[in-house]
Amino acid sequence: MRDSIGRATKLSWAERLFLGSGWQRDEVRDDRWNDPDPWGDDRFSSSRGFRLPLTYSGIILVICVLLFFVRYLAPAFTSNYLALNPAFVAARPWTLITHMFVHDDIPHLLVNMIVLFFFGTELERRVGESKFLQIFIISGLVAAIGQMAVVPTGSMVGASGALYGVMGCLAVIAPEITVLIYFVIPLSIRAAVVLFAVLDFAMMGSGDSIAHMAHITGLLAGLAYGGMLKDRYRYRYR
Repeated sequence: MRDSIGRATKLSWAERLFLGSGWQRDEVRDDRWNDPDPWGDDRFSSSRGFRLPLTYSGIILVICVLLFFVRYLAPAFTSNYLALNPAFVAARPWTLITHMFVHDDIPHLLVNMIVLFFFGTELERRVGESKFLQIFIISGLVAAIGQMAVVPTGSMVGASGALYGVMGCLAVIAPEITVLIYFVIPLSIRAAVVLFAVLDFAMMGSGDSIAHMAHITGLLAGLAYGGMLKDRYRYRYR
């Protein structure tokens, strides 16, 4: 998440680590829950028998890409009506949601979409589409409120607060996941989120135009949501 639209061009330390992140898991499913696979064949089809896995994480990715073009074609509209500005949030409450889907530049979009592709789809596979969307939106809202409480000026855009929540939830319900930093250094997902949180704490007040408090509060929201879900979903895959 960036805290000023059109001004920030560099990535946070956590975002740079995310850019080189991968994950590993055992593909053997524990069927003790007897739950339907949320990515099953019966969900998406066409008249030609052709199937597409268009889940909520995929829809979010498509929206973010489309709004990235809107950002460049209509910057004034994006800044005024899609970005989150604490000074105008009472008059434009929808920006509490829309800002999560707007990105400042190509690196900002690319990093967040990579995180969404790897970790968002993994969380969605484990908890289902509805709960994934709840986690994403709630974490993004908490992230925005947390950032506004600390920095009540400027504009915010980006999905990273929501994605930190996704990572936090996965760290609770799927501690077996290994994150490969830069595809080389293996860390457990729990160690990775601690590292990202420490880096954000260290960079707060640096004036780098990155919404570090949004990252931290989004992560806390995801950890809390994961705590509520862990008894049901933690051992669904192993």
